[in-house]
Amino acid sequence: MKHITQVSVISTGTVRIRPEHVETNGTPRLWWLNTSRQWTAPRPINVYVIEHERGLVLFDTGQDRRSVTDPSYFPGGVVGHLYRRLADFDIPEHATLGDQLSAQGYDIADVRYAILSHLHQDHIGGLRELPRSAQVLVSATDLASADKRFAVLDGVMREHVHVPGIDWVPIEPAPTQDSSIAPFTHAHDVMGDGSLLLLPTPGHTAGSLSLLLRSEGLPNLLFVGDLTYDAELLAADRVPGVGERKLLHETTRRVNQLVSRTPGAAVLAAHDPAAARLLEAALARQEGRTVENG
Repeated sequence: MKHITQVSVISTGTVRIRPEHVETNGTPRLWWLNTSRQWTAPRPINVYVIEHERGLVLFDTGQDRRSVTDPSYFPGGVVGHLYRRLADFDIPEHATLGDQLSAQGYDIADVRYAILSHLHQDHIGGLRELPRSAQVLVSATDLASADKRFAVLDGVMREHVHVPGIDWVPIEPAPTQDSSIAPFTHAHDVMGDGSLLLLPTPGHTAGSLSLLLRSEGLPNLLFVGDLTYDAELLAADRVPGVGERKLLHETTRRVNQLVSRTPGAAVLAAHDPAAARLLEAALARQEGRTVENG
């Protein structure tokens, strides 16, 4: 059954990060964070937009433009120094979540669900723009982590997470008998129709979630947040420099096993410069098969 009619991607600006962030070279994070002299080319801050029969769904919400206009957005002192060393953002005036949705013909007031892969700043930036009627889904593990004493050292700024009026839905993927998602054994069915499954993909954060989209007439799409910054690196089991390395490898292998069993599937990350092209190519291939079979 065709539950989803369209999938697209928008970007709320760009970010430059360190090469060691994209792919670890074995150096401890604090070392490269303080010593690296290079930035990558600007990378997109992607938000995926899904038209489901029950309403508009977002996967992640991008970066808040206030992060480049409000000097008090980031913490000060040593912690603020680390944040500045980690990422360099460019968020143009009309790169807000609402403006980018509007440019694609959507009204942000129509967003029914916003799914967060995790709670780092460049995934929660649109929370304040969402309608109060929207439900915000995030792993229960990551939501609880926002209240830890030193959460800010893990990249979670609780003052930007705990936005008044947000309807939080903590997610704990449950055991499933769905063999089609093996080797994953746990999932959360967002709509109850099997079209949007949240899978536990820890590594970047303890509770990171990925979204598997399955719907008639569309290719299978796997939105992986920051599990990788480059789909080709993920396919080669080469992991980023932010997160728990062993867990990143374990999760990456599970994802690669799932993708290998799903011909035509596309892996779409939050900051992969190729993501928009990969999505377009996957949709085009599916349309070609549909025409041939018709």
